Amino acid sequence: MTESPDEDYRRAAVDLLGAIAYGELSAFERLVEDAKMAPGIDDKIAIGAMATAEFGHLRKLVERLEQLGADPAEAMQAFRQSFDSFHAHTAPSDYYEGLIKAYVGDGLAADFYREIAAYLDPETREVIISSLEDTGQTAFIVERVRAGIAEDHRLGGRLALWGRRLMGEALTQAQRVAGDRDSLTALLAGGVDRPGLDLAALGRMFARLTELHAARMAELGLEA
Repeated sequence: MTESPDEDYRRAAVDLLGAIAYGELSAFERLVEDAKMAPGIDDKIAIGAMATAEFGHLRKLVERLEQLGADPAEAMQAFRQSFDSFHAHTAPSDYYEGLIKAYVGDGLAADFYREIAAYLDPETREVIISSLEDTGQTAFIVERVRAGIAEDHRLGGRLALWGRRLMGEALTQAQRVAGDRDSLTALLAGGVDRPGLDLAALGRMFARLTELHAARMAELGLEA
């Protein structure tokens, strides 16, 4: 028996929410670990506040998954291996690399999910957009990274290379998340009753992601 368009859509929404929710859980866990590398108490408190905000976002996503009749843990489990692999390949070696990953890597992921959220119903879209709001990390991270580069100019070159690596890994991760789940692929492709992305539009989307990444790197004082 063929599933109805409504059920196809529900599966796509659940998959996207599950991916973002596991991403938030991963971000929470990673920030807790990053706080251990922080050089001072002020930094530990700031990183801890970011982790707390990420967990708050996770709760909203879990609630929406439940409203859609999904098991949140099951929806998130589908993306666990992919996300865990990404984080294993991009484990920061020091505090500054952790800051760059939290700002550049998470920022790119958020941009990607905002793009896809445009194809969802208003209520689900609002939950996703609110879960991707800045947790206060932008000003803090920019200040810390710029101060670090001012003290050691060699740091800038190393972090610029790290940012480029994160860009490549994050884009691969985004493509994998969208491509591995048939429901998300169908969501992006669109249908008779709703718009989708053709190859040209998909290319423009990734061009926008690249431009936003370059802007973040510039804000940090780094070359993309």
